[in-house]
Amino acid sequence: MADSTATGDTTAQANIGVIGLAVMGSNLARNLASREGNTVAVYNRSAEKTHTLTSEHPEANFVASETIEDFAKSLQTPRTAIIMVKAGAGTDAVIDQLTKVFEPGDIIVDGGNALFTDTIRREKAVKETGIHFVGAGISGGEEGALKGPSIMPGGSAESYETLGPILSSIAAVAEGEPCVTHVGTDGAGHFVKMIHNGIEYADMQLIAEAYDLLRKVGGLEPAEIADVFTEWNQGELESYLIEITAEVLRQTDAKTGKPIVDIIVDEAGSKGTGVWTVQNALDLGVPVSGIAEAVFARSLSSHREQRDVSTNLPGPSNPWTVSEDDKKGFIEDVRLALYASKIVAYSQGFDAINAGAEKYDWNIDKGAISKIWRGGCIIRAQFLNRIADAYDEQPALEALLTAPYFTEALVRAQESWRRVVAGAAGAGIPAPAFSSSLSYYDGLRAERLPASLVQGQRDFFGAHTYKRVDTEGTFHTLWSGDRSEIEAVDTH
Repeated sequence: MADSTATGDTTAQANIGVIGLAVMGSNLARNLASREGNTVAVYNRSAEKTHTLTSEHPEANFVASETIEDFAKSLQTPRTAIIMVKAGAGTDAVIDQLTKVFEPGDIIVDGGNALFTDTIRREKAVKETGIHFVGAGISGGEEGALKGPSIMPGGSAESYETLGPILSSIAAVAEGEPCVTHVGTDGAGHFVKMIHNGIEYADMQLIAEAYDLLRKVGGLEPAEIADVFTEWNQGELESYLIEITAEVLRQTDAKTGKPIVDIIVDEAGSKGTGVWTVQNALDLGVPVSGIAEAVFARSLSSHREQRDVSTNLPGPSNPWTVSEDDKKGFIEDVRLALYASKIVAYSQGFDAINAGAEKYDWNIDKGAISKIWRGGCIIRAQFLNRIADAYDEQPALEALLTAPYFTEALVRAQESWRRVVAGAAGAGIPAPAFSSSLSYYDGLRAERLPASLVQGQRDFFGAHTYKRVDTEGTFHTLWSGDRSEIEAVDTH
């Protein structure tokens, strides 16, 4: 099948199209073209990018167009096009173009990192034209887009009948199953992708804190820590992030001969999806403290001007060190603290999915979500199978960390976790994700929390009322009067 970039051939040949041919879009188009049964139409606002892709990959037999009209004509009906452009106004512009050249029954897929509320808005607007709109979270980065990502599509069940087989053909495969599932209606796919990215933030921060402790307290050099992470990757911590951490720590800078981790400026960037996770969790009333601390840690690292003027602030007088004889035990303590904190991060993430599903009326299968995260995506890890098992056994599980497998793991890890958090605090080594995860765990298991005092304070200054442990109803104390108690309307 000939490349039509130069000829402008608009015969309906392609069963799937891709708009936006930067690295992610190009790789996704190549992935699609490599799968049997797919013929891929491509279009980019800049014709130069289209020509570059088609000339560099003639084996893909792309059907290329220089106008959006010709792109639409090149697609078989029902037309299906995946938008891979930068989230925001650019996405809206492409959707507007497509709705003018597509027909009822056609499918527009946004494969970018869109905010799920934008996807809800877009789906509602596009639906009025009779065209289906699907927000699909795609995880795995550039390599995943090319070789097989984890895909989280939302949208209507009807659109998934056409789209599902196409996405299944390009998704990563884990234990014989494609890493794609119909997540739910309208913005459900992008919501779940957002939570995935939030968990990713927490996972990365926890690993970074483990590295910091192994280096500052254990006295290990980066190459030695790489060996530790490689060993950890053979057990219950097995994951993509643990694997690549060892690779990063083993890398030597060609220019200086030093470990690359010592050459990279210690300021972590962010694309914003972790921030969205925390913001929306706050709106939903769901504590995602491990994810939040990971976001805040990146923010703190980037405030160089504040860090530069704060280096002389007083710290503890006694450093935390371990002897050679105790080093093996210390490394195991850090491993267990990392595992326990990781369990908390995932549990909090699934709490947010639960709350989002309830608010937006999505029927999300949490076991299916954990399975499609086993391959292709950044947080792919061995223990996602255990999460799937937990939800298979108890679909209405209130808190993931109360599932027997994870409870047993937390029993094993608890003392190590506490030693690591206490030791880090005593030595002045920041471990915000470790410590906040432990505090969350202790808060969950506490029989009674000091929230009773907070509610008393709120009632004192704002008449916000309270409930009693011994009587049904809502009450208020007349703090500025005779301090008698009266029944009141709940103003929580």
